[in-house]
This record gives sequence, C-alpha cells and structure tokens, in this order.
Amino acid sequence: MPTVKRQITLVTFTYWFLLVYVLAALIWWFISLEEQNKEITKLKLQQLSTIASTTNNLQYYNRAKQNIQKANLGKTYQYIGEGTTFLLIIFIGATFVFRIVRKRLKLSYQQKNFMMAITHELKTPIAIAKLNLETLLKRKLEETQQQRLLTNALQEANRLNDLCSNILVSAQLEGGAYKLHKTVVNLSALTQDIAQSFIHRFPQRSIKYNIIPNISIFGEILLLELMVNNIIENALKYSPANELITIQLQKNEKKAMLSIADHGNGISDEEKPKIWNRFYRIGNENTRNNKGTGIGLYLCKKIAKDHKASITVTDNTPTGSIFTIQFSISQQKTYAKTT
Repeated sequence: MPTVKRQITLVTFTYWFLLVYVLAALIWWFISLEEQNKEITKLKLQQLSTIASTTNNLQYYNRAKQNIQKANLGKTYQYIGEGTTFLLIIFIGATFVFRIVRKRLKLSYQQKNFMMAITHELKTPIAIAKLNLETLLKRKLEETQQQRLLTNALQEANRLNDLCSNILVSAQLEGGAYKLHKTVVNLSALTQDIAQSFIHRFPQRSIKYNIIPNISIFGEILLLELMVNNIIENALKYSPANELITIQLQKNEKKAMLSIADHGNGISDEEKPKIWNRFYRIGNENTRNNKGTGIGLYLCKKIAKDHKASITVTDNTPTGSIFTIQFSISQQKTYAKTT
C-alpha cells in the first residue's frame, strides 16, 4: 500500500516537525523571559542598594532583598509551570489528531479495498448463476446436467445471499440499529444443519463434525447462524481443497464450546489480534489470492460479544488454525427458570 505509506510518512514527519518546532519555541521564550526576569531583578536590587545607602536601614534592605529574590524565583517557577502545561496540552492534542488522521487514512484505504472486493464478490456469483441459467435456456440438456447447473446456480445465489446478509447485519450492528430477539436456541441442531449444508454445497471438500446433541444456549438464531457460517466458510477459504475441516461442539457444566479446525497456512501471532478488525484481510492486497471482504470475522466478534461469548483463534497441529467460540450455558438455565 505505497500511497497510504507515503501519506502516513508525511503526516508523521509533519507531526514531529511541528512538535519539535513548538518545543524549541517554548524553550526560546523561556530563556528570553528568564533573562528579562533576571534583568528586572538586577535593576530592582540596584535601586534597593541606592535607597539603602541613603537611609542606612539594614533590616529594611535585607527584607526587601529577600522579597525581590522570592519574586524572581516565583517568576521562574511560573514560566516553567505555564510552559510545561502549554507543552502538555499541545502534545496531547497533537497526539490525538495524529492518531485520528492515521486511523482515518488506514480506514479509507481499507474501505477502498472493501469496495473493490465487494464488487468482485457480487459480480462473480451473479455471472456464474447467469451463465448457468442461459445455458439451460439455450440448450437441451439431460436431466443430470440440468440438475447440476441448477444446483450451481442455487449455490451461487446462496453465496450472494450470505454476502448481502454479512454487509447488512454488519452495518446494523455497527450503527446500533439491530435489535436482538434472543430465545433458547438448540445450538447442536443449528450447527449440525449448517455443517450438513456445507457438506452438500461442497461435496468435493472433506468436512467432518462431532456434535454433542441437545446443547442449548440463549441467543439470536439468525446471528448465530451467520457466525457459524462465516467461521466454516473462512476455514474452507483458507485451506487446501484436499485438507480436512473439523467441526466440534462440546460442553461442560458452564460452557458450550464450538470449534472449527482447518489445516491451512495458519495465522501468525502478529496477525491474530488484527483479523477481528473491520475490513482487515491477511496478507498483502497486491498479492492476495483468496476472496473476501474483511467483514466476516469482524462480524463474528461483534456477534460473540452481543451473546456474551468469547471467540479466539489458536494454532492447529501441524498447520492451520482453530477458531473456538465459548458460550455460557448458565444464561440459558436462568432464562428457562424465569419462563
């Protein structure tokens, strides 16, 4: 991202240049005021000496001299205090502005890449579905060929629907417009249905699941479906076609634990905290081959937070990643008692 790097470099240089300039100006003004203060003090002491020599009042002279010296020291402390306060205010304000500008530049770049990615992501399923339907209209095909083309078109329509749902729900959650309607959800049945749907949609992929039945949690079924879909799709996207995807749902007395493991390239420790950011995608924008918009994992994090659940990513062995979501079962029990 050369353009953004140049902009950030320019902003950083300007920030430090202005900060150093302000600091140098404050130091210069302090020295100038301190010199002026010394000159005034010197003149006052000379005037006091002249008065004392004519009056011969030593006690008055000593007391007046101490007052002048105290005033001189007070002025010095005043200059130091005011300069430090002024510098601190400037530093805090400049740091705030600097961080906001950097964040805005990065966000602007990510939004630009998001628009490019979303355009591609929308056009691809539309083009595939259109091509399949046009083939059905123009040619007389056998029953099996027709079913295959219709299945492909339906899969692309589902993919388009999932993408639109991600964008819509992400915008609503970010703006606080989405109203949660939580009920007791059979997480076992929900996860199994989604896993079987992926097995049906991607028969060439190796997907296995181990799900303990009748695990229920308190949540919004639509958001939970969206989260599980995104995690499994993410595992498929970043894994080789011949590698196994494993889905497990376990529980103990307090937690229900859903984990999705893949055997892809994995995620570096440096990238792990960043993958939950909106629009963030692993790798370089110019060399990345995987499709995506950068809102799937961000959306999963938001949904998990709204359900008071935790979502984490750890390394798989020997390669790949394991995404784990932990739900509280106690919330469901409390809800069941109250109803």
